[in-house]
Order: sequence, then structure tokens, then C-alpha cells
Amino acid sequence: MLIGVDIGTGGTKALMLDAQGRTLGEAFREYGVLTPAPSWAEQWPDVWLEAVVGTLKDVLEQSKCDPKEIAAVAISGLYGGSGIPVDRDGRALRPCMIWMDRRAREETQWVKDNVPLEQIFSITGNYVDSYYGFTKILWMRNNEPDLWKKTWQFVTPKDYVIYKFTGELATDYSSAGNIGGVFDIHKKTWSQEMLDVLGIPLSLFPERITRSFDVVGKLNREFAATTGLPEGTPIVAGGIDAPVAQFSCGVVNEGEHVAMTGTSICWGTVHDGKYLTPGLVSFPYVVNDDTTIYTFGGGATSGAVIRWFRDEFGACEREVQRRSDVSAYSLLEKEAQGVGVGSDGLIVLPYFMGERSPIWDPDARGTIFGLSLLHTRGHIYRACMEGVALSLRHNMEEAVKAGIKLDEVCYIVGGPARSDLWTQIFADATGYAMKRLDRDVEATLGDAFLAGLGVGVFKEPGEIKKWLGFRETLKSDPENNKAYGRHFELYKKLYQQTREIMAEVARIQVGA
Repeated sequence: MLIGVDIGTGGTKALMLDAQGRTLGEAFREYGVLTPAPSWAEQWPDVWLEAVVGTLKDVLEQSKCDPKEIAAVAISGLYGGSGIPVDRDGRALRPCMIWMDRRAREETQWVKDNVPLEQIFSITGNYVDSYYGFTKILWMRNNEPDLWKKTWQFVTPKDYVIYKFTGELATDYSSAGNIGGVFDIHKKTWSQEMLDVLGIPLSLFPERITRSFDVVGKLNREFAATTGLPEGTPIVAGGIDAPVAQFSCGVVNEGEHVAMTGTSICWGTVHDGKYLTPGLVSFPYVVNDDTTIYTFGGGATSGAVIRWFRDEFGACEREVQRRSDVSAYSLLEKEAQGVGVGSDGLIVLPYFMGERSPIWDPDARGTIFGLSLLHTRGHIYRACMEGVALSLRHNMEEAVKAGIKLDEVCYIVGGPARSDLWTQIFADATGYAMKRLDRDVEATLGDAFLAGLGVGVFKEPGEIKKWLGFRETLKSDPENNKAYGRHFELYKKLYQQTREIMAEVARIQVGA
């Protein structure tokens, strides 16, 4: 038996599978994000630790399996931005500034003013934005000097849990590369040149960098007791959740691409490293990491926008969900189903916490444009779904410009993939057919396979394809795609013509 655990922004999932890929148990624990100031987003690591322990206990109880039959556990996680600053006793000094946090504006601008694009891009394969962890680390150095002096290491969310479980401190190649700025994407190690330029000590990063399917250590007695797993269970490194979700769809070949949809969207593909672009994010893939690069683009609050709408304007639907098994989202969708392509002229820019690729603008703000008395709640809900789909198209367009090959079919996983309406909107808006797994597993399936790969249950990454089944592919409607083409041009134009106003609003929100 194999277990995959994925620590997400809004919750942690665990999945138990047998060697044939059959599901034996699933579990989920939900939690929130701390937003103490505009554009700030933090989480305490013990929330993640408790959720991992809880989901492991739940999945073991649900499966009714003998815990001694568990061959290994692999853990993936959200991109933890700066990582958790811990002291020499492994205690967290402050909440982790996660990927969504955009406070490091001044540090980002300092890098742009003092480090040539050619230098940082040629070494790291990435440029600079407050999304990247190294800018958040600089923010902490500049704004929290007392904590900075106490910091021993910056540890990613899933590596923190693995450290607590095993006593071993390490990180994998995908997690190291996603920090940006300080990781040499060609040499697959920390860049002393960039560390010197940025004034960040090498000692703040784990010395040990592993493959995503390497065994980091064995489960210790303390967490064997709390999880129900046997002491000595192998704990496998895992990786960043987006490429692990990509692997869950069986992606090992150039041209295959996946949209992982959750709180955010991470859409990516794999290649041999020839197609690096500063407009997207690149780092080693979770398998074949010595030869394969994962390049992705992402909307910062794509799924969060829909959750925001439900929470703020769907009180009745939430109450119905509480009293029955009917999802509030499905009820809201019924209102949107009667609305046509383009939502009768509504355009939503889903930039509710700034935006990542391809615009890289921490000051971008959510926008609902074109409202009239004609429009209903259903119009706005559909326009939100369309705005997210157009943000996906924007990232795909950036990849194609860089020369990246994309197959005609895009795999899609995550919450929005459960919706036929939203999946069809993704297909029509992007022009790519959307292919969904026949079960809702996301990164946890890839984690479970990585666990098996790490302890020799499997020999080759491509064997994961034997585990996979798919639902009917939803094709892009040519007429709808043509209509969305016009909508997409207006979508991009709206951002370009309001970006200065957005920046002024952002300054007001932070009291500048």
C-alpha cells in the first residue's frame, strides 16, 4: 500500500492506493489563510502538520488496512514562498509567507534596479517578482532583523512536515528551483553567485537536495504514535504540488500539458530546457529531473475568486448545502448555465491578490467591468469563470510565443474539473480540448506513485499511466472559441488601460 499527501493552500488531502492504483481511502482537512494586511498571505506551519497527521489517521481508519502494509508515504505541498524561518531547534519563528503574499514590492524593485535581467535569468531560468520566495526572504531581512538573526533555515511547507516526521532536513529539486533567484537551473544547485549578489547566506538553505522520489528518512516514534503508521515507515521527498499534479496525469513527454485548478491555477508543461522565458516559471520536474524542466504559468486567485463569490454572495446556497448534500457551487452554476458566451459583455479580471504570470503585477486588482441593470448574479458568476479561463489562455499564449510545443488536448485536474460547465468554458476560451481523470485525486495520486518509485515498487515513471482512467474529453466549440477570441482581446486591453489606476488603488490600500 502507498500513501500520497498533498498540503494545499486551503486544505490537505491524503490518498491511499494499492500497487495497481486502486483507491483504498481518501481524507481531507480544510483550513484558511491569514491576511493581516492587504496583499499579505501567511500560514502557521503547525496548521499543515496537524492536517497531515489528521488526514493520515483518517485514511488509515477508512481503508481498514493493516498499517504494516504501508510501503511508503510521499508528501507534496503548496509553494511556500519564503519558506518557514526556523531556529536551530526547528521552531517556526513566524508564519510562512506563502506564494500568494505580495508584500515584497520594494525588494522586487531593488532587484530589477540592481541585478541585470540577463544575469538572473541566465542562471535561474526565471526573472523577479514578489511571488518568488527569494524576494520575501529579502523582505524579512529588511523588515524583521531580529527574527532574521535567529533564523537557521528557510524550510518549505512539506519539508517542514518531513523534518518533523523524520528529523531529516532536505528539499527536492522542484521546491529549490521554485524559490527562484538563488537556484541554478542548469547546475541543479544553489547559486553562490546570486546569493552573493542578493546578500543571502547559503547556510539558510538545506544542504541536501534530493529527487522527488528519494526517501528522505524514516518515520520517528513520536509521529508513528500520532498518525498510526509504523515507526520506520519510509517518507519520500515529494515536490511542489503543481508538477506533482502534472505527473498525476501521466505527463512525462514534451507537449503534454496540465491545468491544476484549485485556489490558484498552475498550468504547465515539460521540455528539455530550451524554451525558458522570463514570462513564466521554470524549475526541474519531479521525475527525470536531470533532463526535464517544468515550465508553468499561474493565476494567483483563480479558484479563490469563485470561493469568494460563494462566501460573499451565496449565503442561501451555503445554507442549502449545510442542510443537504447539494453543493453551493452547483446551485450557483444553475444560474450561470442560462447565460451565453461573454456574459452579455461582462469582463472579470481575476486579479484579487495581484497576479502572477504573464503580467507579473502585484498591484493588479480584481475587476468586474461592463455591469448594467441587465446583468444578474448568474451573469457575474459565469463572468468570473470566464475570467479565470481567459487567464489560463493568457499563460498558454505566453508559452507558445516562447516556442513551447503544446498538444491539442490539455489535462485538467482540481475542483473546477468537477464542473462540466466550467470545463467547457476552459475548452472554448482556450481552444484546447479538456481531458479529465475519472477520479478526483490531483497531486495525491502522483505522490503515491512517487512513494512507490522511491521504495522500488515501480521502476520507471511512465508506469503511472497504467493507473489512469479518463472521462469523456470536452472539445472546444469553434464558434464559441471565436467569440472568446474577441473577449480575450478586450480582457487584455482592459488590464493595460487600468493598470495605472490599479497601482494607485494598491497604494491607497497599503496606506502609501
